[in-house]
Amino acid sequence: MHQSNIISASKRKRIILDNLRSYSMLLPNLILFLAFSVYPVIWTLRFVFYRYGGYGASVPKFVGFDNLIRVFGDQIYWKAVRNTFVYAGAKILFIIPAAFFLALLLNRKRKGNGQLQSIIFMPTIMSSAVMGLVFYLLFNVYNGQINRYLMDWNIISGPINWLGKDHAMKTLVITAVWGGVGNYMVYFIAGLQQISQEALESARIDGAGRLQTLWFVTIPMLGPILKIILMLSITAAFSDINTVMVLTEGGPTNATMVMALYGYQFFFPVSAGTSITPQYGYGAAVSTVSALIAGIVTVLYLILSRKMDDVY
Repeated sequence: MHQSNIISASKRKRIILDNLRSYSMLLPNLILFLAFSVYPVIWTLRFVFYRYGGYGASVPKFVGFDNLIRVFGDQIYWKAVRNTFVYAGAKILFIIPAAFFLALLLNRKRKGNGQLQSIIFMPTIMSSAVMGLVFYLLFNVYNGQINRYLMDWNIISGPINWLGKDHAMKTLVITAVWGGVGNYMVYFIAGLQQISQEALESARIDGAGRLQTLWFVTIPMLGPILKIILMLSITAAFSDINTVMVLTEGGPTNATMVMALYGYQFFFPVSAGTSITPQYGYGAAVSTVSALIAGIVTVLYLILSRKMDDVY
């Protein structure tokens, strides 16, 4: 009995030591997570209820729900919300089919396909600021290459203001699609390579053509990876800020202002290119409402995708 207690105590001690080793290895990541993820969220939520102009500007003053009430009455913000949905919808509408089409073309083992995949993927690792600057030069109304080529080919008779009110959102979507299509193409290629060749061969033996095989076999079997791609594209579209900031700064007349940039400019108005004075409290309120809207969209998508799984 005494020996059994000794063995049991020794076993407990070994388990405790193993747990301590495990937690000690997790501790650095936990500290970083708390410092750079949890604390900023708590800080932001706290200042939702304060009027504060930044360090050295004023003492935080408790104002209750005034900032949130101001958000719900802010017409510019709700225009930014509408622009965000338009931007996200247009981006997803074009980038997903384009990525899928490129994946179908480049998934085959042909000479040069690997190099083409690398070239298409390259914009994904490019800085958003650099990409925005490049497209700003390309779409410049006076000396941009896009207008020059279109006029040389007699497609247009005069230069188009691609960054003006009527076309700025289209230019943003084109830039976003070019910058992100390579990333989603890689996901689609990974999904295509996981499809059983036996299933494709069986469809051909049963007399299915290429389009029928694509529609009834390939696309349904890509369902899991497609859900991931849609989730990533939604979150990326709602959080995109660098491209908008560099290319249009939300203008002209807030025509391309999005939720993320509108909240950002109250924290860092100088870098956002605006004349707004720092308003940390209101910026926190805007960011919180924006996060709630993005969260609701994400939850609705997850519910819809789960129902689709139940149906199919």
